[in-house]
Amino acid sequence: MTRGTRRLVAGAAAVVVAVSAAACSTEEDRVPSIGYAVNGPITTYNAGSTEGAYSAARQALSRVLPGFSMIGPGGTAVADTDIGTVTEVPGQQQVLTYAFAPAAVWSDGVPMTCDDLVLAWAARRGTTEGSGTAFDAAETAGYSDIERIDCVPSQKEATVTFRADRPLVDRESLFGPGTILPAHVAARTAGVPDVTSTLAGGDADAVGRLAEAWNTGWTLPSGAVDPAVFAASGPFRVESFSADDGLVLVPNDNWWGVPAQTDRIVVWPSGIDLAEKASSGDVEVVDLPGGAAAPDGFAAAAQPSFGVEQLIFATSGVFVDPAARRAVASCVPRTALFDAHGHPGYDAETGRGSGVVDSRVMLPGTLPYRSVAAVAADRYRTTDVAAVTAGLAQAGLTDPTVRIGYRGPDSRRAAIVADIAAACGPLGVDVVDASSDTLSPLALRAGEVDVLLAGTAGGFGPTGTATPGSARTALLGGQNVNLGGYANGRVDELLNRLAVDGSDATALSAGTDVERILWDDLPTLPLWNVPVVTATASGMRGVDANPCVAGAGWNMDKWVFVR
Repeated sequence: MTRGTRRLVAGAAAVVVAVSAAACSTEEDRVPSIGYAVNGPITTYNAGSTEGAYSAARQALSRVLPGFSMIGPGGTAVADTDIGTVTEVPGQQQVLTYAFAPAAVWSDGVPMTCDDLVLAWAARRGTTEGSGTAFDAAETAGYSDIERIDCVPSQKEATVTFRADRPLVDRESLFGPGTILPAHVAARTAGVPDVTSTLAGGDADAVGRLAEAWNTGWTLPSGAVDPAVFAASGPFRVESFSADDGLVLVPNDNWWGVPAQTDRIVVWPSGIDLAEKASSGDVEVVDLPGGAAAPDGFAAAAQPSFGVEQLIFATSGVFVDPAARRAVASCVPRTALFDAHGHPGYDAETGRGSGVVDSRVMLPGTLPYRSVAAVAADRYRTTDVAAVTAGLAQAGLTDPTVRIGYRGPDSRRAAIVADIAAACGPLGVDVVDASSDTLSPLALRAGEVDVLLAGTAGGFGPTGTATPGSARTALLGGQNVNLGGYANGRVDELLNRLAVDGSDATALSAGTDVERILWDDLPTLPLWNVPVVTATASGMRGVDANPCVAGAGWNMDKWVFVR
């Protein structure tokens, strides 16, 4: 059966969000600078690296480094045709043509070309054969299914061919915000003529230098940034960055689309004195964790996100035996925890946010969810004394200490850990709150904590989309976002099948099969959809709360602040 030609078209609502609101204010009303506080660190320009994935780069840079799609409040990828178009080519094998807009240039004036796509793919397809240094991408899912990219260096168009047995279901999300970095900058840093010919040439040393440039070349310095290195492709570019002054974004003069509505946005990382910044007029938009209080005078909108709060277990140390993971999970009263901490500020009757989540691979509110989640059979809903005792004995553990980590301060997660400690302590499990304001999700891999309390794929800030790709990738062996180091060949096989077959039949069969394994191995214990809050100062226009990985910053070029 052949594939019909299809062009991705941006949803009208996504394109015109807030334009009417902005049009109603006069230039005299507008405040030229807006402060945006995110709930994560800002350290790198590269959102696709392992470091970037666990930073606030996606929130801060979605309109600095846009892609062929954007993730709006609905959680799905909608095409960003300012960047270019994607056309599916008819044929038995999945082939997509990516064409950058004729006017698309980087902020340094260099045209956006297919070389930029080749770099994005090379970084995410897995270890580059023969290179001395691997690209440190957070995940490779989707990109590793690409067989080749046909690119003539410096040309606007690329043909992306997927492996014959791997037609990707969620292809719209490929090459989205933060994935496309300036290939000409990486080539210059690595000392190679261009990305495409270097990757095709087989020079291991040159490819290694290119990987190193991608991994470390876009670490944000303190102070003014070099515009020749931090080239932007969106309506904003980065002007400067420091802990004291935040990440300063200003309009990109070479942007070819609708100009940004505000002259300056300052993105503040986590760790600031939010109340002080808000009272001094330095912050007008805030992404907050669920249950957190908004600054005085701010309007707050609480909602369940697409990300799933979960306990992510290490598969080494105290939890090397799955029986130990099952024992500790058996003293976690998920239902009582949800009632107390899982829906602050809202009460959803069905779907997202309505209760405990019982599937890692299907999203609440979707057609397959109920059947796949039934595999859980109400396990780990209440404290099971007998199961705790039996599990500890099977694992050979006596009075184990379990360190649960999360990034603080976070009063809601602190209360969750305290309640888990109260439930598990009398049963011989000493639960310790191992949070800190600098804790990275990578602390689990390093053995600094035994469990992470976090969202999808270990994120502490906004996580998840309306497709479960990132949640599934976090369970695949060998992925950097698989923080606990879980590996099961049969799980990999089933998850890979779900990635290329979107039918309801496969969702039910593969979904139930994989959950049977996961509920036995227990690499994670899903809790509920992560609560999030978007808060805005009086006078803010155009902010559209986004319960996804991009947070409120997904449309910051539409924001206007009036007094």
